[in-house]
Amino acid sequence: MDIVYGIMLDNGSGYNARCDSSLGLHIGDFCVIRKDFYLDYGQIVKQFDAPPPEATPAAPVEEERESGGTVFSAKKNEIYAILRKATVVDQGKANENKMRAKSALRITGQYVDRLGLPMKLINAHYSYDGKLITVQFSAEGRVDFRELVKLLSQEFNTHIELRQIGVRDETAILGGIANCGRPLCCCQFLKDFASINVKMAKEQDLSLTPSTISGICGRLKCCLKYEHEGYLELEKTMPRRGELCECKDGRGRVVDRNLLTQKVTIQLDDSTHTVVCPASEVSVVYLDKYKLRGAAGQGDSAKQNQNPSGGDAAKPSSEGTAPSQQQKPARQGAPDGQNRPHGQPRKQGERPPRQPGDQRPQNRPQQNPNRPPRPQRQDGGNRDGNRDGGKPHGNQPPRRPPQG
Repeated sequence: MDIVYGIMLDNGSGYNARCDSSLGLHIGDFCVIRKDFYLDYGQIVKQFDAPPPEATPAAPVEEERESGGTVFSAKKNEIYAILRKATVVDQGKANENKMRAKSALRITGQYVDRLGLPMKLINAHYSYDGKLITVQFSAEGRVDFRELVKLLSQEFNTHIELRQIGVRDETAILGGIANCGRPLCCCQFLKDFASINVKMAKEQDLSLTPSTISGICGRLKCCLKYEHEGYLELEKTMPRRGELCECKDGRGRVVDRNLLTQKVTIQLDDSTHTVVCPASEVSVVYLDKYKLRGAAGQGDSAKQNQNPSGGDAAKPSSEGTAPSQQQKPARQGAPDGQNRPHGQPRKQGERPPRQPGDQRPQNRPQQNPNRPPRPQRQDGGNRDGNRDGGKPHGNQPPRRPPQG
């Protein structure tokens, strides 16, 4: 029966590997792994009860590396094979590779300074058999390191792999102490970095000061993610800031709250004092002026919008009623049976009715009121713009006077 383990290397990277249960491996043991075209050395940090669903069988694919050589690289989420449990000889060789990796990192830094590349070297890792050197670095943007790979391949006479990592991975590898006084979560148990946004900090009632919600890496703290669901559950039974509440000391508004202790701070209306009460002893108050216009106003408006001919609506009374609340008469000029009460929107396509004496054409074009009227000719000019017996306009021949 095959068992899948999580392997961690000395440079902070890791992958999954499988082996038969007859090897008797446990968490914390060191082992030799067959990976691609070389052997690697790592420590078991996790054991899976079942193979991960995203894992695929080992299927190396051929690709071209930056150095120009053709090697076999593994696919993502690939499960490799564990050959054996590390012996004393294997541990001695692994310690020797660590010393060689430090020397390789120092030489790589010299080449980086010579080429003037904007990159920060983190660490270097030698494979168990020395066929591959992996150098991890961080940079603000993309870095063209093709010339660096060629120089390092000639220097060490082996395959070189440069891997760029983010600031969170860099912090997880280097380690440190968080603001809470404990080691960083990414160094202990948090291995997968999820997406974090500022909205999570707002829902946890945290100050949005960058120094408060940012970690050592300069990004938002990872603890904002895995504590977010717990804060959402605590917030369901808590009043929000600014709400009007009643407590045993009187009525006031919520100025502060603590989700963890389930207590709220209320500033009383009749004084400037503030009191701290548990959330269970506070009730939210909604005054009439703060209520939304809902069922209370819908009943009166529905009665006013009913057709007066049906007899359901009550007649307006001038006694004891404000002028703004009286029902306004229908518009004048509309025929009987088409009176539309005031306030009711006009239906789509409905046009105002015409008066009985209005004889305007239906499709009469609209004239510009600012246009001056056309002057009438007083000299008896004809249609062509010429007077009888006058000089013709343009190239037209003159007209003969009538005979007899």
